[in-house]
Amino acid sequence: MINGQKIESISPKAEIHPSAKIGANVTIGPFTYIDRDVEIGEGTWIGPNVTIFQGAKIGKHCRIFPGAVIAAIPQDLKFKGEATFVEIGDRTTIRECVTINRATQYAWKTVVGSDCLLMAYVHVAHDCQLGDHIILANAVNLAGHVEIEDYAILEGMVAVQQFIKIGAHSFVAGGSLVRKNVPPYIKAAREPISYIGINSIGLERRGFSKEMIHELHNIYLPLFQGKMIQKEALLLIEENFAPSVHRDYILDFVRNSPKGIVRGLHKRKELDT
Repeated sequence: MINGQKIESISPKAEIHPSAKIGANVTIGPFTYIDRDVEIGEGTWIGPNVTIFQGAKIGKHCRIFPGAVIAAIPQDLKFKGEATFVEIGDRTTIRECVTINRATQYAWKTVVGSDCLLMAYVHVAHDCQLGDHIILANAVNLAGHVEIEDYAILEGMVAVQQFIKIGAHSFVAGGSLVRKNVPPYIKAAREPISYIGINSIGLERRGFSKEMIHELHNIYLPLFQGKMIQKEALLLIEENFAPSVHRDYILDFVRNSPKGIVRGLHKRKELDT
């Protein structure tokens, strides 16, 4: 037994620090290394050749595939060896060669929520904060301090600049370079990255009515398809749409985006002429 865990489900070729806390019914494959100060929740499956360094706290019923490295120290020259962490929620899948770095003292923990899917070769840098039900497709790279809210989807090879925020239920097309905040409920694509519409398919799959999706489209019209400046567009939205969870979320998101948000296509064209 190791911490109450049946030895049959842990390969004798795995190296596990005696102080690591391993939950019930955890499977650990050969040549996996688990450091001290690591917690792994019950029912989690960890394949061969996985490396989990100190400071990792992994939830229940997760799946971690070969080559993944979790809780390596941050790639930040300001890091001085502080006791920081990586926290991963329940039922999250981490595919081959994913890297998730520990935080710095800026946030103290890097977070990946529950029910997420991080596909092969994803990199989550220090101090990132990821919500629940997020999908990061192959080779997505997140710089430090990126925040991604629930149900966002980033297609393959998306690169996100540091301190960027990506709103809930949004969709970022493959190969995009994200240098501005991406508001909730929208699709963003092209180079430079731009608003290309409401994420209607994703919203329908999550139970949003057609009427609600149409209202979200109308809320965003002044911001992305009108000719007024952002401050005027936000006032127009506030005056013409009744208060609601979704309207207020959009207004708060845009107003609290000091790096700015993605632009509409027609505004991008005006800047390019």
